[in-house]
Amino acid sequence: MDFDKELVAGKLRRWEKYLEDFTLPSWNDIPDIGLYMEQVIILLREYLDYLPPELKDEQIITAATINNYVRTKIMPEPVKKKYYRQHIAYLVMICTMKQILPIAVISKIIPMDISEDEIRNIYDRYSDRHKKTIRYFLKQIRLVAGPILDHKEIVDECVTDTADLITMCTIYAGFSKLMAEKLLLLDGKDLSNGGSIEIRKR
Repeated sequence: MDFDKELVAGKLRRWEKYLEDFTLPSWNDIPDIGLYMEQVIILLREYLDYLPPELKDEQIITAATINNYVRTKIMPEPVKKKYYRQHIAYLVMICTMKQILPIAVISKIIPMDISEDEIRNIYDRYSDRHKKTIRYFLKQIRLVAGPILDHKEIVDECVTDTADLITMCTIYAGFSKLMAEKLLLLDGKDLSNGGSIEIRKR
């Protein structure tokens, strides 16, 4: 792979600046007037605008996927073909998490058949964590990509070229996915009913 260092550094800086200002919509900012499918899709594309333009052709959300989430009970059914605040909140969380987790795992994180107040609490916490994770992510990228960005702060984990940064991000995403799934397996368990802390060498 052949990357222009100045181009990559410029792209990283622009995306960093954008993400620093990015937030998911607050609960009260999500419309609760009843939107039709096409309106929901347009709204979601606006809410999730942090995806690079080059990747947007992949369609992060379609009518077919929304219908599938409803059919498989990952999210509540629309009311007379209209989607309200709680539906859109589910979709925002699903769309952001499905970049890394399978839908079956996501359904354990956002349960069905809960009250609107409970949905709001889950969404508010999720939105807050999303912002905090962006800040943490940007801090880590600044550290590991120091040589690419010409930062003075250099750490042992620094990568010196873009190919290494891509590899590191991919591996990090893999370990993050694995940790989330392993922690979900501990739900409802303790050391007396199947939980284990045995450390095995592999």
